This record gives sequence, C-alpha cells and structure tokens, in this order.
Amino acid sequence: MKAIVYEETCSSSVLKLQAKPMTAPGAGEVRVRVVVSGVNPTDWKSRAGGGRGGTPLAPKVPNQDGAGVIDEIGSGVTGFSIGDRVWLWDVAGGGNEGTAQEYAVVPAAKAVALPGTESFETGASIGIPALTAHRALTSHEDGPARLSPGSLKGKAVLITGGAGAVGHAAIQLAKWAGATVITTVSGERKAGLARLAGAHAVINYRTDNVVAAVRQAASDGVDTIVDVNAPANIDSDLQVLKPNGTIAIYSGANPGESMTVPIRESMTKNVRYQFILTYTVTDEQKQHAVDAVSEALKDGALRVGEEYGLPLTRFPLEATGAAHDAVEQGTIGKVLIDVAPGSHS
Repeated sequence: MKAIVYEETCSSSVLKLQAKPMTAPGAGEVRVRVVVSGVNPTDWKSRAGGGRGGTPLAPKVPNQDGAGVIDEIGSGVTGFSIGDRVWLWDVAGGGNEGTAQEYAVVPAAKAVALPGTESFETGASIGIPALTAHRALTSHEDGPARLSPGSLKGKAVLITGGAGAVGHAAIQLAKWAGATVITTVSGERKAGLARLAGAHAVINYRTDNVVAAVRQAASDGVDTIVDVNAPANIDSDLQVLKPNGTIAIYSGANPGESMTVPIRESMTKNVRYQFILTYTVTDEQKQHAVDAVSEALKDGALRVGEEYGLPLTRFPLEATGAAHDAVEQGTIGKVLIDVAPGSHS
C-alpha cells in the first residue's frame, strides 16, 4: 500500500511517498481503508520538531484525523462489521501510524461510526478540532461534563477566532447545546463563515469595540470564553466574563511562551483558567467528547464545507507536504488529503 513516511523532523520535504506492507489488526484493533485524512496544526508541528533536522526516527506516518471504511476486524472487537464507515481521532498519538496512508490499523476505540448522512470529508474534519472544542465548552465548573441538546441553555459563550477549525466546531457544538454563541473574527470573509457556522453574533475585532459588542449581545456577560489567543485577548476577556466564569485556552503556543494574567481582576471575578490539550485530557473527558460529537453528527449539527462556514482545501496523498505547508501558512478552513480519490460519499 501507499503511505507518507518521515524518518527525521524537519521541513515538509522529509515527507516521502513510499510502499509500505499492510499489517493485520491485533486484538482490540480494526484496520481502516482511509478515504480522507485531515491535517491539524499539531501534525506539521510534530513533523517539524522545531524546524531543524532531528535525530533519526522510526518511520512515522503523520496525521491524527481521518475517515474511511473498516476493512478487517481484530479479535475481541464488537460493534463493528467489515464495510462500516467510520471517523478516526488521535490516530498518530503515541505511535508511528497516522492517517496519511491507504490503510491504518487503530485501536477500535479510535474508530467511531460515521452516519450514512455524513461525508468522509466531515469525518476527517471533526476529530481533534471538535474534541478540543468539546473540552473547552465543558470546562466551566458548573457546566455539563458532556454536551447534549439543551445542556448549555441559558448560557452565553464567546469563541475567539470563529473561522478556525476549532472555533467552527465550537460554534456548532455550542449552538447545538443551546447556548447564545458570540464569536470574534479578523475580517469580513471570516465573519461570513462564522455566520454560516451558526454564530448568533459576529464581531470584527479589528474594526469593532469587542467589549461593547459582546455586552450588546450578552448584557450580563459570558459564562465561558473559548480562546485561541489568550495573551492578546486577556484584558477584554476579563471585562466581558461573568463572575465565576471560565477562560478555556487551547491555542498551540510554543514551549516557553507565556502570558501576563491580571491577578486582582481575575480574583475579583473568581475566574477559572482552563488550559486544554486534547491529547492529554483524561480518558473520561475524551470519552465524553467522542460520545457528544458522535451524537451531534447524528443530529446533523456538525457540518463542514464553504456553505457551513468551513472551506475545504484538498490535496492528493503524494502532496501531503504541501498540505502540511498550507496549514502552517494559515489556510482558512480545513485542509484535507484525498487518500482514496473518487470515494468521497
């Protein structure tokens, strides 16, 4: 089979298309014929390893997310049949086998049923972004541990960077859960995308007074802030956050980066700061997120594509390096790799 492999950490030039032997799933595993692979920022950052040539590695296949069809089932696995459509999450976490290959062997828990009404593109787009968004939206001390319809009814959520993959998923999940959803963006195109995703109020932080606009949309303030750039937003965050509110910080800062927290202002409101990296949250939190995202998918609440506010940029498998570069360069929307061209239904 064909696979993208790298054996050192450096620029995207280290990604090579190679022939790779297929392996059978072991106990508790399934083998998936990958149709679409999704690229996240952590994928290129892991491959880059600081941007310099690194110590030789065991051959690694990149990318955490994907979607495809179960091809073979290992012993002890129940609930799946050969031919089932699934979405995949955190595939490359802690190992060498990602989704940028024609077949991937994964623990059965990392393969989740993809509703027949949803495309492989959707399945490959939701994994890490939606799981991150779920953890952020459930980080409030008095909030639900697992989202469901109505679980955020009466709550107001501010999502900064609403046109990004995590922001897009957060808008859709928060709306599905019944929250008033406010988001900030940097321009008119992104504002249009955030509206298509379902945000109730969209604020251009480059031209609008963010604090005044948030207060207009939620006069009492917001309960939770899902923040992609807390160092830049902290002052306005504290002004619009309700007492006992939570600022959920998920952006992929580089090692050693820091932010200045206004201590007295935070103390006065009893603010909770929740830092999030979905790869290292608890198993219970991961399961809650997977279950909620699966339910939202069945309800048609998680959608991708330009018409739903998340443009898709596609590359063939052999151009995985260019796909990584596109994410690194900040391409708007979601970057996908067509592993099995022509199989997108």
